[in-house]
Amino acid sequence: MVPAGLRRWLDGGVTGVKVCGLTRREDAVAAVEAGVDALGFNFYPKSKRVVRLEAVAPWLTELPADIGRVAVVVNPDDVLMQELLDSGLFHAVQFHGDEDPAFCARWGGAFYLRARPLADDDSARDTLADPAPALLLDAHAPGVFGGTGRTIDWLLAASVARAAGRPVVLSGGLNPENVSAAVQQVAPVAVDTASGVESSPGVKDAELMRRFVLAARSGRRDKRPSC
Repeated sequence: MVPAGLRRWLDGGVTGVKVCGLTRREDAVAAVEAGVDALGFNFYPKSKRVVRLEAVAPWLTELPADIGRVAVVVNPDDVLMQELLDSGLFHAVQFHGDEDPAFCARWGGAFYLRARPLADDDSARDTLADPAPALLLDAHAPGVFGGTGRTIDWLLAASVARAAGRPVVLSGGLNPENVSAAVQQVAPVAVDTASGVESSPGVKDAELMRRFVLAARSGRRDKRPSC
């Protein structure tokens, strides 16, 4: 069951758009005005886009109720996960590290997103074997967890999306220039971008976000199962 706050993103009948790596209130507001459906907040300490819960909490609740809020984590400890859960500020968790399925299910609950690096047929098989209720396909970059700006093999991604039987989100190097073609080829339920709409790491560009949303929705996709 997709949480209510994420239905617009993952179950809206059109390609959903998530902008990840938000660090500033003004960028979140600009993203909403651009038509974005969900926002991602990175709690990985080594990320260029890391945020602290106490810094973003005061303004997260000011965002519209139908805009999804996703907490992005990389190999987190139980302390961080408990803090995120207790805050009540996020509709879902996106696990972006080497977390095992039991850890994801324990802290993610009935619905969470699992980022999977896609590089070859073996990684595609591993991705499909992951029991996560939703998959996010990202570029393979050893030692780096997202935000690389690298694209992935869209043909391979399309095969995973067709076989998954659950929401598949496409990420990896998407920007206003290539996202329409990616949606056309892969037909994901949603797309996710960070560096593709930035002027610098963690600083979003309002015009790039607006163009990204328009381009993402100019491509057509088949409706995929929501859960």
